[in-house]
Amino acid sequence: MNDKLISLISGIIFGFGLVISGMTNPEKVLGFLSITHNWDASLIFVMGGAILVFAPFFFLLKNKEVSALGTKVELPKKQDLDKKLVIGSALFGVGWGLVGLCPGPAIAAIATFDPIVIVFLVSMYAGVIVKKKYN
Repeated sequence: MNDKLISLISGIIFGFGLVISGMTNPEKVLGFLSITHNWDASLIFVMGGAILVFAPFFFLLKNKEVSALGTKVELPKKQDLDKKLVIGSALFGVGWGLVGLCPGPAIAAIATFDPIVIVFLVSMYAGVIVKKKYN
């Protein structure tokens, strides 16, 4: 199997997981983020389940130089915090908190044709274009 097919299959499984867990529903995500009223803690179990599945594989494979498919594993070397990282993280968090979507779930939710999802994705795409132009 080639890398692109594995990536496609992984993406489809990830998308199904997002839909099943409710992560593509902005109201559910906003309910989780809003701790002041009607807090919905169910997404903690989604994140916890993901960590339980991911952590053992990361621990066992973190020092590998080649993946199971034979491609080179390239982990980021940079570990220090800089202004760009802090500002980018803050913008991501504010966007997630305001809309209830982040890029992965938004792409998975495009099939719902919800106007807020379409506006979010168009805005996200515009941000990527602006970033590339002025970087």
